[in-house]
Amino acid sequence: MELIRITNAELAFGEDKILDNTELRIKTSERVCLVGRNGAGKSSLMKILMGMQHLDDGQLVISNEVNVAMLAQDPPKSCDQTIFTYVSDGLKENGVLIQRYHDIIHVVTEDPSEANLNKMAQIQTELEQNNAWEDEQRVEQVLSKLSLNPDQNVNELSGGWLRKIALAQALVTNPDVLLLDEPTNHLDIESVLWLENFLKNYAGTIIFISHDRAFIRSLATRIVDLDRGILTSYPGDYDTYLAQKEHDLEVESTQNKLFDKRLAEEETWIRQGIKARRTRNEGRVRALEKLRLERKARRDVKKQGEMVLSQGERSGKLVFECTDLSIAFNDKTIIEDLELLISRGDRLALIGGNGTGKSTLLKLITDQYKPTSGKMRIGVNLEVAYFDQHREQLDVNMTVQDAVSEGKQEVTVNGVTRHVLGYLQDFLFSPKRARTPVRALSGGERNRLLLAKLFLRPSNLLILDEPTNDLDIETLELLEMVVANYPGTVLLVSHDRDFVDNCVNSCLYFDGSGRIAQIVGGYSDVEDYLSYKAEQNAKFTLKDKTKEKPQVKPVEVKKVKNKLSFKEKHELESLPELLETLEQQVDDYQMQVNAADFYTQSSDKTQQVLKKLQEAEAKFEQAFDRWQELEEIQEKSS
Repeated sequence: MELIRITNAELAFGEDKILDNTELRIKTSERVCLVGRNGAGKSSLMKILMGMQHLDDGQLVISNEVNVAMLAQDPPKSCDQTIFTYVSDGLKENGVLIQRYHDIIHVVTEDPSEANLNKMAQIQTELEQNNAWEDEQRVEQVLSKLSLNPDQNVNELSGGWLRKIALAQALVTNPDVLLLDEPTNHLDIESVLWLENFLKNYAGTIIFISHDRAFIRSLATRIVDLDRGILTSYPGDYDTYLAQKEHDLEVESTQNKLFDKRLAEEETWIRQGIKARRTRNEGRVRALEKLRLERKARRDVKKQGEMVLSQGERSGKLVFECTDLSIAFNDKTIIEDLELLISRGDRLALIGGNGTGKSTLLKLITDQYKPTSGKMRIGVNLEVAYFDQHREQLDVNMTVQDAVSEGKQEVTVNGVTRHVLGYLQDFLFSPKRARTPVRALSGGERNRLLLAKLFLRPSNLLILDEPTNDLDIETLELLEMVVANYPGTVLLVSHDRDFVDNCVNSCLYFDGSGRIAQIVGGYSDVEDYLSYKAEQNAKFTLKDKTKEKPQVKPVEVKKVKNKLSFKEKHELESLPELLETLEQQVDDYQMQVNAADFYTQSSDKTQQVLKKLQEAEAKFEQAFDRWQELEEIQEKSS
């Protein structure tokens, strides 16, 4: 069933058309990924579908029965209200009633007076009159499904949780079509995986914009490409789209070359001598005019830039080293007993949830923080280029050109002087766009601008904190190539799985407890490590048998005894002490297995500890069974 139809769509901002007489059709149960370069108009198209932007010409048809909801590109700003209030705001008028009902329930719980009960009854009547009970139940269901605490204040949430409550606000409207603009931005890897699984099971239609190639591959059932104002549909997965898009561009290039050759021949003909002009065919002249107009209207593929990093002098072999390093803030330990050595040329990815200590470690390495305990050494001759995910290095009141060159007309890249406008074209800024204020740029353009500014600085230590947010896929792949070929040391914080896999050779995994595991390989290896650790922990987890009586197999005896012998009484008295000793041994071995760096050791060492753990568990089970058997006999004889 067709839910949305756009025909002959026209939309322009300035000279270039965002939509140029193009079409789009969306059907039920599709998961459509909208791709295109930064500034191509993807977010504008989303706003058109949401009714926040109108077409200059053409037609948008959405059935009145189709409900459309949108998750915006940026996370919501923190505000002083509860999650329940924020989420129910998505229901507008009914949302206000639901909020009042939620509040009065808390009041009645504390003070069940007649006045409060009457007030609650009045609100319940209003809910019935406005058919808002279903909406109230849906708010409760969505909050439960997303594991959100309705009474928590929005101001207390991190970026990932802010994205969750924004998604909840969109979902409570029960949309038939859910629009997601860069949904994985500001999310840690665990949240991205959660969102991925959630959307796969979502019953409605999804239209989303994303630069996360792994996310697109997992979720999309169709790709819609927005290129120079034209929407082109590519059924199938992302890899199929890439192959077909490359083929289409090759065909277009061949056709353009043939067209240009023909135009050049006709221009040569029209400029022939007097004799030729007297006998020329007027129809041929009109055809030439038509060719000229067609060539003028043609929008060629924009050439991808060539990012170049300015290289600094060679650093010392040691970049950073620490022993038993810990750091805490307000009695909360962020990093505990870390031993780490970073040498020249290492390529490390810092992976973990929001607030687990990744940025703290970067600030320790750059000497912005001092450890609470332990020792650390920072290498010599370090020249740091630091990409800040918050883009605080950009002055929004400056032009793009001045933000990079600081008012100069020329910049120097690896000893070569270039005009700033030519340099900015490598980062896809036209001369006209280079004179635009920074505040007018999109998120992706600001990221490209910060990269352009950063790459002018000679460096031998490159620190990238979420550099991939808002970048289009072409720019992302170009940045990936630059980082992969960087000759210095790389420290990368990113939740883009493909980017991590293609740029680093080892990872630091932050589990949130203060412990950091060092893992050889990329993100895929981190996933393997977590799966293996979870499997081993599940296999060797020991329940607290002293607090919960376990289910044990009954002991078979040939003769039922009703009295303990002297030797058995002595054995029963000594068993509690033995159980305590054995339990302590099990706990000690279990702590070794649970350590963040346990599985980074050689297999001989890990297998030895695991074997000892199994033996200690078996002895504990045997002693516990014997203690229970003797206890039962003593109870019967008393």
